[in-house]
Amino acid sequence: MVSGMGEYRIETDSMGELQVPTAAYYGAQTQRAVQNFPISGQPIPRALIKALGQIKAAAAGVNLRQGVIDREQFEAIDQAAREVIDGALDGHFVVDVFQTGSGTSSNMNANEVIANRAGELLGGAPGAGRIHPNDHVNAGQSSNDVFPTAVHVAACQACNDGLLPALACLHDALADKAVQFAPVVKSGRTHLMDAVPVTLGQEFSGYARQIALGRARVESALVRVAELPLGGTAVGTGLNAPAGMTAAVIADLRERTGLAMLREAENHFEAQAARDALVELSGALKVIAVSLTKIANDLRWMASGPRSGLMEIRLPEVQPGSSIMPAKVNPVIAESVVQVAAQVIGNDAAVTVGGLSGAFELNTTIPMMGRNVLESITLLTNSCRNFVDKCIAGIEADPVRCAELVERNLSTVTALVPAIGYDAAARMATAALLQGRPLREVVKAESGLPADEVDRILDLKKMTQGGIR
Repeated sequence: MVSGMGEYRIETDSMGELQVPTAAYYGAQTQRAVQNFPISGQPIPRALIKALGQIKAAAAGVNLRQGVIDREQFEAIDQAAREVIDGALDGHFVVDVFQTGSGTSSNMNANEVIANRAGELLGGAPGAGRIHPNDHVNAGQSSNDVFPTAVHVAACQACNDGLLPALACLHDALADKAVQFAPVVKSGRTHLMDAVPVTLGQEFSGYARQIALGRARVESALVRVAELPLGGTAVGTGLNAPAGMTAAVIADLRERTGLAMLREAENHFEAQAARDALVELSGALKVIAVSLTKIANDLRWMASGPRSGLMEIRLPEVQPGSSIMPAKVNPVIAESVVQVAAQVIGNDAAVTVGGLSGAFELNTTIPMMGRNVLESITLLTNSCRNFVDKCIAGIEADPVRCAELVERNLSTVTALVPAIGYDAAARMATAALLQGRPLREVVKAESGLPADEVDRILDLKKMTQGGIR
């Protein structure tokens, strides 16, 4: 019920009266949530609002066919839901993301916004009750199945439309560099110490493979995320959901989103009570963050210098690096990647805690889990593309510097072990180090091997053969 005029209107719900801004499409339950959760100042993510609109639009079509709403009500609800999907009503989604753990507040926020906007389309003022948020917009649904479904749909859309293409772009950029740098022999390093030679191309091929495996992990996790709890209503039994409604709504969602993978959960009690699929997806995102950190840090090490570091590669210079040291340029893009990775890993820790926080028939940390997973997807998507555009694509090798360092690398003596034995090889490497002489010179003088045989064995390029099937 609603009464009053001016800046506020008075609405009444099961707990009594309260003021709601006159121009707001949301209603009493949303207003109570605004008052109850002044936590972060952040609403639920836009992708999640869009998914809620998609679900409500799909449900309206089924409720029309079921006779729950009439044609006029359907057309108004459908139009309002489309405005939610398009982002036209985002300003009315005002509930903090840290709210009731089932997402009931945000589901009711969606129900009230769509109901009041639909009522306005039918000629009534917000709060006039022409369309009921529960009886009409939420018919056949519960927050307990709708909100986690919206999280899953939003995550699938964000991965399919954003992250997976971004990872493919990053993989291809790294693979291209692997081919370009295949002839460049450089010093291998283990424990940050000199090791036997590799090619720069081999290192980049390893990076590309990391990203390919990360992409495969996300694709695998999405198979489980695409199982939707929709249809379980309150506790998984499907109470008040008309027969056939779930299949029809999910079919509509597949068409709206282009996500053919979406399907009804095989077991609604698992799908409602646990959020294991989100934990799995978050874990896959964490692995990508770990991979990106390794890659970004390797690039920073190899580009260190320009005079007193390794300087085996050159990264694109994108901005001045110091407010006090003139001409200094830092690897800022790689640094931003590492920071994104740290945030994703932190998000995953919270998602893990959220995943183990369910009790009986419901998890009660879904808004936080959804927020973190969606933020991680967005951060990784944008960071991967930025990494390609502003760093990977412009990397240049310094073959001369690489050759200089690998020729000084005493670990190349390893190739001589089959010919002269481990102990003799160790003595010659130590002698070269202590005397400041080239290893090749010491071996030719002390090993008893012909000079041409030493050169054959210490063929640096030949030492890099193998390692990729």
